[in-house]
Amino acid sequence: MDAPPTVAEFTDDRYTHLIARCREAGVALYDDAGVAEHLQRVLLASDFAYESFRREPALLGRQLVELMGDPRAADARRPAWPDELDEAAAMRELRRFRRREALRLIWRDVNGLDSVEQTLAGSSALAEACLDLALRFAERNLGARHGVPRDATGQPQHLVVLAFGKLGGAELNFSSDIDLVLAFAENGQTDGERPLANEAFFARVAQQLVKLLAEITVDGYVFRVDLRLRPFGSAGRVAMSFAAMEQYYQREGRDWERYAWIKARPVAGDIAAGKRLTETLRPFVYRRYLDYTAFAGLREMKALIDGEVARKDLAQHLKLGPGGIREIEFIVQLLQLIRGGREPGLRERGLLPALAACERIGALGAASAKRLRAAYILLRHLENRVQMLRDEQTHELPDDAFTRARLAAGLGYRDWPGLEIALLVARNNVADEFTALIAPARNEAPLAERNAAVASYWRRMLAREAQAAELAPCGFADAEALHAQLASLLASPTLRTLEVRARGCFERLLPLLIEEAAESAAPDVCLERLIRLVHSVLRRSAYLALLEEQASARASLVALFAGSSLLAERLIAHPLLLDDLFDARIEAIAPSRAELDADLDRRLAHIGGADAEAEVEVLQEEKQSASFRIGLASNRHADAAATARALSDVADAIVARTFVLAERDVALRHGRLAEGSSLAVIGYGSLGGAELGFASDLDLVFVYDEVAVRGESDGARPLEGVRYVARLAQRVVHWLTMQSRAGRLYDVDVRLRPDGGKGLLVVSLEAFAEYQRERAWVWEQQALVRARAVAGDAATSARFAERRAGVLAQPRDAALVREQVSSMRARWRAERDRSSSALLDLKQGAGALLDIEFLLQALVLMNAHTHRLLLDSGNTGALIGAAAAAAIVTAQQAQDLAAAHAELLARSLACTLDARPRLVARDAALARHTAAVLSVVAGAGLVFG
Repeated sequence: MDAPPTVAEFTDDRYTHLIARCREAGVALYDDAGVAEHLQRVLLASDFAYESFRREPALLGRQLVELMGDPRAADARRPAWPDELDEAAAMRELRRFRRREALRLIWRDVNGLDSVEQTLAGSSALAEACLDLALRFAERNLGARHGVPRDATGQPQHLVVLAFGKLGGAELNFSSDIDLVLAFAENGQTDGERPLANEAFFARVAQQLVKLLAEITVDGYVFRVDLRLRPFGSAGRVAMSFAAMEQYYQREGRDWERYAWIKARPVAGDIAAGKRLTETLRPFVYRRYLDYTAFAGLREMKALIDGEVARKDLAQHLKLGPGGIREIEFIVQLLQLIRGGREPGLRERGLLPALAACERIGALGAASAKRLRAAYILLRHLENRVQMLRDEQTHELPDDAFTRARLAAGLGYRDWPGLEIALLVARNNVADEFTALIAPARNEAPLAERNAAVASYWRRMLAREAQAAELAPCGFADAEALHAQLASLLASPTLRTLEVRARGCFERLLPLLIEEAAESAAPDVCLERLIRLVHSVLRRSAYLALLEEQASARASLVALFAGSSLLAERLIAHPLLLDDLFDARIEAIAPSRAELDADLDRRLAHIGGADAEAEVEVLQEEKQSASFRIGLASNRHADAAATARALSDVADAIVARTFVLAERDVALRHGRLAEGSSLAVIGYGSLGGAELGFASDLDLVFVYDEVAVRGESDGARPLEGVRYVARLAQRVVHWLTMQSRAGRLYDVDVRLRPDGGKGLLVVSLEAFAEYQRERAWVWEQQALVRARAVAGDAATSARFAERRAGVLAQPRDAALVREQVSSMRARWRAERDRSSSALLDLKQGAGALLDIEFLLQALVLMNAHTHRLLLDSGNTGALIGAAAAAAIVTAQQAQDLAAAHAELLARSLACTLDARPRLVARDAALARHTAAVLSVVAGAGLVFG
């Protein structure tokens, strides 16, 4: 037996045969500029290309370089057909066009002129061009006999061709069928002499479309067409009206169809109508709430695929086998379905863009995304080369050694074992990621083995036989009350209406929650809160699935409910926050201002300024989420100053976005002022000092440049300048305080403006400065210490900072300042301090937080005229540092003040998180810190009572 040829011998032999074939056909083979080398690579990689060139040697003529070097998509070269073209000629032209373009794709791929992504996009563009040509021919051909289909108002109708699968994602294989669903906007009939109902007309168009593309002739075929993804599958109508499709997906839509519709895209016919349809059906695909029910649907589909793989021995199948392309698709599509309702940026049709979006929003770690991306590119590259061999829709690796050697050489590997190792590494990486994501969370020991008491109690509860006494051995003190709450939950009318899958999820989840609450730091409190949460999410089975699926999220929830009343109540009121328990970022520090701005940019971009209330709702959701994450981070790291700063950063971001929204809102109604609104938003108090708490309201003052607001706005309903900026300030307050299903942003207090509640909502900079200089009370100038611009016009904000500095830097009678500040502090303490001999009011008590604030404000008022660095910030920590740098307090005093502030703030924050009054038992540490504060206060000549 002769030895098999080497790869080089095989390629040389083919090249020689082609030269001879060109000579026979009288074709001058164009072999300049390295074309011979490029052609030899093609002949090595593709039997289909070799046979095509043998059949049509003219393709190797002078047009070769022009065609193969053209980087444009196939649409740029599609033929222009005359109106009189008949069906046979149309089929012939389509097949020749597809063959030429397919050869171009092979040529560019194997010679490294196109990346894998470009080859997939090129295959998709070719399919779309062929679909458009075939559809136009079919509609014109049938229209000549039956007229134009129209709706009830006489408007013409066209077929909508929706692509699914790889074509929908613009990532079509080289040799693939195309999954299509056909639809039309409205019922009606054609206007010709032989009228047809629109449905019948488009069904005939569909039949001819399929024939034009899929029928095998002497010229081959164009694309295999699969219409089985349509409603009711093969039993359904070939083309359905939009109304019928909406009704189907509302009533009959199944999990696998949601996965399919992720990639749905109109590719031919009435594209605009197709986009309307996909937008209408978006809620079927992407649920508003986090949709962890998608896990169950994916597992069912994967089980069916695994069964097929086992039956047909498809372990090495590039698409369906373990670690194959389908598992990568499932990982990404699962994350899209779970989060796409809240994250519009995830609604990408192509896999690689969707994978990048998952990484960008933190749904997938960078290392995981990198592994999946590399594996996908290798698998798709190899899959394409396998299909380019003979233009066959196959995902199986060849068995024979020589073909494997050809594949390896064509992909740049030394030999097949080298490629095989790379493939094995890629598939193992995919399989590991897939298993980590979708492996059932219920792989621990059965509940009955871990906690027999809970298992027995819950089993009897479901049978309506359990007694309260049976709950006590599970680990709860007030078993009577908790049993009554669980019984009430089981009797809920909502529970009775749950579908079978959701009911099963509920029945599996509750004993897990009972067991884990019993093991928590506060069993009774924790379980009571968990029951209320389940009550609030019963209609949203996705949340039940989340807590059943994600043991880590459940553990975080239990710990949170046992330890933080404030965060627990927020989560019960806003279950969307459950997403943050499943976000890996919560293990890190609180979200930064840059991260929050990026999140807001991403989510607001998809609203596009069309719906102000929807934008505010996004702001509310993001504010709730960011505050919740800060609370979680605070629980873990307990850095009170960082927590207060982070909460202030959130408020800064939200107020800035709200200002932009209000500015746009007013401009739509009233136009704009010639010089701009010049309005700046000034934050006072804890916001101004960047020390916001979880339950803090916002103290805001609005100032403007009186020169800039002269004249009227230029809109259809113009406003005089001062009224314009007043209206703008009103809108800012309105959007900040508006209540929606996501809650409200903030409570707002605007009484710190000049003349308080009696004054105008907005004030000019000059009037503000004049008031502060001439008429302000000392407490108003104290408040100015913690004032800063947080949003609005940059020039006005800068001028406000100058006016603030000018007012605070005025020389003052130090004795008078001490007297007035001491008097005000003593009055506040008499009215508000709740301290006793056993308890300390962390805010109002002697030596507590407000004493530190008043002390620092007094030091600024007495010393800023000679020490301007006192004006740089109103933050407590920064002011302590500035006072030390100016030698107004000693280094030891500064150290004592900073330590006291950190301890008092931390304890205050802990009270807020647990929804307790800021009254704590006095202890040695508190005594030491408050004594140190009072010592510095006394040293400054202040007497706070």
